[in-house]
Amino acid sequence: MELVKGLPITEYCNKAKLTTIERLQLFTQVCAAVQHAHQRGVIHRDLKPSNVLVSTLEGKPIAKVIDFGVAKALNQKLTEKTLFTAYGHMIGTPQYMSPEQAELGILDVDTRTDVYSLGVLLYEILTGTTPVRKDSFVAAAFDEMRRMIREVDPERPSQRLSTLGEAAIEVASSQGCQPDSLQRYIRGDLDWIILKSLEKDRSRRYESPKSLAEDIGRFLATRPIEARKPSLTYRASKSVKRNSSRLAVAALVLIVACSTWWASQFRTNVDIHASLAPNRSVESLVFRSS
Repeated sequence: MELVKGLPITEYCNKAKLTTIERLQLFTQVCAAVQHAHQRGVIHRDLKPSNVLVSTLEGKPIAKVIDFGVAKALNQKLTEKTLFTAYGHMIGTPQYMSPEQAELGILDVDTRTDVYSLGVLLYEILTGTTPVRKDSFVAAAFDEMRRMIREVDPERPSQRLSTLGEAAIEVASSQGCQPDSLQRYIRGDLDWIILKSLEKDRSRRYESPKSLAEDIGRFLATRPIEARKPSLTYRASKSVKRNSSRLAVAALVLIVACSTWWASQFRTNVDIHASLAPNRSVESLVFRSS
């Protein structure tokens, strides 16, 4: 196999002080490489900075995707000694892992799992951090780590930059600008492109790395992009789904409270009628109060 020399893409971008536009252009090379693998029937399943090496050829950065050690074949064998993974094991690196990879075999992965990881990679290239921070995973138990991957929605990249404090100065400086200008550049279309890649529901992601790269191309050409801000209805439905157990408890409490109030009102009405008409039967009092 070819010996690939180079630096992890995030390290190369910072060391070479690539501008935001140059980073986006380099990232589209990565999308093209992953798209090529998909066209050959292979899903990578472990895309991360250390598996995307960048070197320089004739003064231009060239990205190469490496390490297909946990790759999955689509309807064919990778080699005569295909790597089979046990049911119920997570495959990949948690920070870059798609929600379906964290389902422990409930859902089969497809090419959109690599689209998710590409979204995480782009998020890190532009903000210097991953959607779920590394220290959050380090402190979490296994089940909590899986829950974060499957349920915790990422901050918008532009919003994340505003929370980095002094680190934002270093992130922006490596891209040749100030934090405020970087935040303004990412806010809006770039936010929605990245968040579309990071959708928990894979049916809402880009269907392929090529589609992701094409939308970045539209952004760079100042044309309308496909990604759009999620509607209020969709965000509300996600909130309901995410908090379904809490809402169920709240609904039960409300029902009990309403039932208690109605019962107390019923007894009060019966007592009032009884005091006003002491000679009437209990049955007629109940009928009147109802």
